[in-house]
Amino acid sequence: MQKVVLTELDSGERVVSERVSSVRSVALGFWIGVGSRDERDDRAGVSHFIEHLLFKGSRQFDARQIAETFDAMGAELNAATSREHTVVYARVPDRHVETALAVMTDMVFAPTFADVDQEREVVLEEIAMYEDTPQELVHDLLSEAVFGAHPLGRPVIGTAEVISNVSRRALAAHHRAAYTGGNIVVAAAGNIAHDRLVALLQRCERRSGARASAATRLHRPLTRLPEPGLRFQRKDTEQYHVCLGATGISRSDRRRFAASLLDGILGGSASSRLFQEIREKRGMAYSVYSFLSQYTDTGLVGVYVGTREENLAACVEICVEQIAEVAAGRLRTGELERAKENLKGRILLSLESTSNRMSRLGKALVSDTELLTLERVMAEIDAVDREELAELAAVLLPPERLAAAGVGPDEGAFRRAVGAANDGLLTRAAA
Repeated sequence: MQKVVLTELDSGERVVSERVSSVRSVALGFWIGVGSRDERDDRAGVSHFIEHLLFKGSRQFDARQIAETFDAMGAELNAATSREHTVVYARVPDRHVETALAVMTDMVFAPTFADVDQEREVVLEEIAMYEDTPQELVHDLLSEAVFGAHPLGRPVIGTAEVISNVSRRALAAHHRAAYTGGNIVVAAAGNIAHDRLVALLQRCERRSGARASAATRLHRPLTRLPEPGLRFQRKDTEQYHVCLGATGISRSDRRRFAASLLDGILGGSASSRLFQEIREKRGMAYSVYSFLSQYTDTGLVGVYVGTREENLAACVEICVEQIAEVAAGRLRTGELERAKENLKGRILLSLESTSNRMSRLGKALVSDTELLTLERVMAEIDAVDREELAELAAVLLPPERLAAAGVGPDEGAFRRAVGAANDGLLTRAAA
């Protein structure tokens, strides 16, 4: 039986918690409904930049005090920015919840935006690090190949040009517009009573001057699906890093359980098709997998492989063949059942972590997605049949919908390999 309790404060902020009395920790998260897809082109990366600056000092605590406070508790404090939200999260011993909330609340609502120029250099180094990590860079290139000029196609981290020039004033204005009550969810899981959490939070927010607003921000919708594109960045690497992918489904789509199973069957585990066919049987890659992202109104589904040039065309061909096999309904004996048990098992194991429980609550509320009971989730997974899985693969990943992205030493070799997957890519690129 779930023990999830939800309260909406007068500020518009929603507070959700799940009591887990068998542990001595509490996971806390401030989820803000703003991410890279909410930025203009000339502000690309400001959400992520602000995430960094939250740690540089607030009205009541400077950067060193923030770090020392959490270190003294033996606690974890971190943050992340995605395409649709920003989160500041911590995991603390239950006796230190009040202290953690006081610091986190002040960080979120009352940052001073100190040391902007110093932190600007840190973010520029982070961008450079991504540029030097081809297995990460290729995923951003795929997003651009799939979503084109829409903000979903931009890197979350932003661009060096914008980060180098954005002013402190612009950062503060972006924060004021986004970090308001109706756009924030506070989630907690662990050994804490909901009423105590709400009381502590209200006390902390009065001190920090939290801004009330019942309104929530709406993401700029993807009104028209772009044609699948082709992106390549030349780098002197030993391997080619290649992604094939297409637009997927939203996080509220009823087919999301089938999509998770499709991901598991294609490349989500050691027994998956791509891992077995490319790595285990042929030894043509060390890293090969499928991936799945879901947004408010759309999604992204695809496969990744890193391999040498002599194996590149064969790896792409195998990826396309295996997708086609699933789309044709040619599942192997026990394949769907094994994928279901794998998915259910991973969900159950994840719930042993208070951090994962907190993230589940926070993500659902900040994205306005129905929070299903564990029993309902398991039933939805069990209800997926072979026909539904095959139909979804055929709809999402036919060759003509596949975009492609690559990083490697020779664009010609990349084009020849992915052209066999979708020859229309080369035609459009040439035009």
